[in-house]
Amino acid sequence: MEESPRGTRTQDSSKSLISSTGPLSEELQCSVCLDVFIDPVTTPCGHNFCKTCLEKYWHNSRDYSCPICKETLHQKPELKVNTTLREIADHYKKKSNLEMAEVFCDFCTDTKKKALKSCPLCQSSYCEAHLERHLTVPGLKQHKLINPVKNLQGYLCQEHDRPLELFCRDDQTCVCVTCTVTEHKMHNTVPVEEESEEKKNQLMKTQTDMQQLIQDRMKMIKEIQHSVELRKKNNEKEKADCVEVFADLMRSIERCQRELLEVTEQKQKAAEKQAEELIKELEQEISELRRRNTELEELSHTEDHLHLLQMFPSLCRPLDIKIWTGININTGVSVETLRSALSQLQETIDEGFNNNVLKRIQKYSVDVILDPDTAHPKLILSEDGKQVRYGNIKHDRPGSDKRFENYIVVLGKEGFSSGRFYFEVNVSGKTEWLLGVARESLNRKGEFFLSPNDGNWSLWLKDENKCEACESLTLSLSLKVKPQTVGVFVDYEEGLVSFYDVKSRSHIYSFTGQSFTEKLYPFLSPLSNNKGQNSAPLIISPVTGND
Repeated sequence: MEESPRGTRTQDSSKSLISSTGPLSEELQCSVCLDVFIDPVTTPCGHNFCKTCLEKYWHNSRDYSCPICKETLHQKPELKVNTTLREIADHYKKKSNLEMAEVFCDFCTDTKKKALKSCPLCQSSYCEAHLERHLTVPGLKQHKLINPVKNLQGYLCQEHDRPLELFCRDDQTCVCVTCTVTEHKMHNTVPVEEESEEKKNQLMKTQTDMQQLIQDRMKMIKEIQHSVELRKKNNEKEKADCVEVFADLMRSIERCQRELLEVTEQKQKAAEKQAEELIKELEQEISELRRRNTELEELSHTEDHLHLLQMFPSLCRPLDIKIWTGININTGVSVETLRSALSQLQETIDEGFNNNVLKRIQKYSVDVILDPDTAHPKLILSEDGKQVRYGNIKHDRPGSDKRFENYIVVLGKEGFSSGRFYFEVNVSGKTEWLLGVARESLNRKGEFFLSPNDGNWSLWLKDENKCEACESLTLSLSLKVKPQTVGVFVDYEEGLVSFYDVKSRSHIYSFTGQSFTEKLYPFLSPLSNNKGQNSAPLIISPVTGND
């Protein structure tokens, strides 16, 4: 019988491979086996070899010398796999389809037939005819057969020349039976098949996580695209509204209109550019995730246990991916921006402008109903949820995680996480009140400050005619008249909360440049009765636009 080959190639066949796959393979070729590197290591003199090739060379040599330059080392160095060179070699093999090349029978003398199985112990591959002895001869029947592979030498222990049938979990490496009674004695070892199945399960979980990441990013792309379209539609409406507001005013206002429209266009272009960059970045992440997912899919179904264990660490490294939260595409001209542009115009023009602005924002009115599950126990709500007043005693209310316990406030039932909304509150007959909007996570059971930093944007009337904007530092406001009905307008994407005196159709105050990341709810407090002087309720008013 012919001698079993030991996984090496002739120099002629290697040169044929080099010429067919390009000059790069010469840089990735082990000078011992004349094949592309497998687990390459570097000697102190700077030459590269397959780890198994170099160890076997030293095992058969009297000293530790370099196979190329013959430089002799005084002691055997600790060989570390050059991970960068290994990744380049693996990428090259995949690109040139080296790993997918057919394996032929080592014992066919004439026409080589395709191998059906390989035997790591015999270091040979067999066609169906030559495999028969392994299926019938008692001694050979004990050999473990695997699917055909070229590099059979990598399936043998280089120290004991026996099959790598076990996996050492302590050292995370494949070992032979003899290793378990020598350097790996008392270590936790399991069959490679068992470890391979466990790694497959980990790969499948990683693959599932990868698929979820892909879906999340594809969803993010759709949300960004939808946001751009929505903002584009809003911008078109803004243009039409601007024309309506300024159509009958003097030439100076027409100049303001042109400037504002130009700003609108610039913001839209900036938003579209931002969206394109975000989509491009997301698509790049999806491409990388899909590539890694394909590799995981292929590896999770392989029967080549050793190959799976060797590739597993590099494929399961965490991906350097971005955490995608808080994405906003901001553009458009807000009501406050329009008003600011006209702030220097004469008072009569201001009045006409504010009248048009309020008409515009009233188009975004919503039906607010107060949520009894959030109301402080001393608050009394009407059956229709449109009125709230202060009661002198705490009422027995069902327990609720949403209920405020320290402050006499109540929220609306419906929250808003995008777009614009507007509502009006009748405050007539009251000497004190507090109203605005608050984020969903506002502290219900403990203390909070009246401040955007604590998640609420509100106005506070006290002592009958003193009005304050509840900024981080309280800001006193000068009001010409005491409001009877207050309008609250929110532009979520613009980060704007504005308050209006509906009757005088004038602007009171705006919180600008805010960043909203969760739902916003109408936020009201009638405050205390003040010995009966402040007993009138706060009333959610229908928006008619004719006040």
